[in-house]
Amino acid sequence: MADVAGWIGAFALLLAYAAVSFKKLRPDSIPYQLLNALGGLLLILNTFYYRAYPSTFVNLVWIAIAVISWVRASARARREARSGVLPAD
Repeated sequence: MADVAGWIGAFALLLAYAAVSFKKLRPDSIPYQLLNALGGLLLILNTFYYRAYPSTFVNLVWIAIAVISWVRASARARREARSGVLPAD
């Protein structure tokens, strides 16, 4: 089960990176940050299971960055919705 979680996590992170690189998602978008957080979480399960603690640490920081960015993007979207401003492309 740890291996399946690791592979799905790795795929989620690569998908997020590819989507931003090919301009399918914006780096400040909520879907991008969710993919990052999910990928990091699943990789934490894998690395913790195998006691690869440095990788676990990196993924914890990765998730923290994704969550902070997600919160900021959500707050910005709410402000823009209240003011009637359309999101930038």
